[in-house]
Amino acid sequence: MDFALTLVERLAGHASGWKSKPDSCANLHALLKKIPPSVTALLLQVAALVLVILSLRVANLQTTPMAFALLCGLFAALLSRFAGLARWWLAIQLLFAPALVLMLAFNIPSGFFLAAFVMMLAVYWSTFRTQVPLYLSSNKVWRALEDFLPSEKQDTNFKFIDLGSGLGGVLTHLASVRPDGQYSGVESAPLPLLWSWLRIKLGGYRNCKVHWGSIWNDKLGACDLAQYDVVFAYLSPVPMERLWRKARAEMRPGTVFISSTFAVPEQAPHETVQVDDLHRSTLLIWRM
Repeated sequence: MDFALTLVERLAGHASGWKSKPDSCANLHALLKKIPPSVTALLLQVAALVLVILSLRVANLQTTPMAFALLCGLFAALLSRFAGLARWWLAIQLLFAPALVLMLAFNIPSGFFLAAFVMMLAVYWSTFRTQVPLYLSSNKVWRALEDFLPSEKQDTNFKFIDLGSGLGGVLTHLASVRPDGQYSGVESAPLPLLWSWLRIKLGGYRNCKVHWGSIWNDKLGACDLAQYDVVFAYLSPVPMERLWRKARAEMRPGTVFISSTFAVPEQAPHETVQVDDLHRSTLLIWRM
């Protein structure tokens, strides 16, 4: 065990040295950026497992399953730090193997994990590829969005779209307070889509509709932003630059683009609104 911990310390020292030589690892980081973080994390877990096995064999040491799992977690977190994964990935990498050992120790039926996997898949669907998890806007954000809808005196039958509409809370709220508008949502995850569809149908919101698909799908007519007066998105930092290019190319002059929480790189918003909710949400507004 002491040998393995010493090896971790040495690797940490080498990692610091590598970080002081950005030219030597720039190509590796560029390669890793092309791979989805979930795939990178899995590969690093495998690498950590191999390193721990080799370390223990070289030192001719025996260890308990939990100690083995903790060493795997330490190696995986260290490798993830060097690979440039986000900080929250480090905690996942550290705890993954120990959590797996704990679950096996409780002898939980395999059907439970299959059911949990199917449920997570239905909720998060393509998150591993898009890097856009399910974020839910607060009702205070819903109310703040009311101020950016076209004035009732200026325009009726305006069009609003929520890119990544989740459970449909934004759409149904705005449709109830401003029934003179037309509200659309785009969602790729099956379970949130079903929830929002039922919410709209059971609530009788005739001026709402949701579409299943990707916001980048040109064949999905709903994603042509030229037809909307207000475009709202609550996604993640990853797609914002690409989404901005899409908005600039498609949205008409005088329309409004709103992002909740996540900024567009190197594009200062024309206006920001701080929302007093649990997450201290910020609305960033661009007038096209």
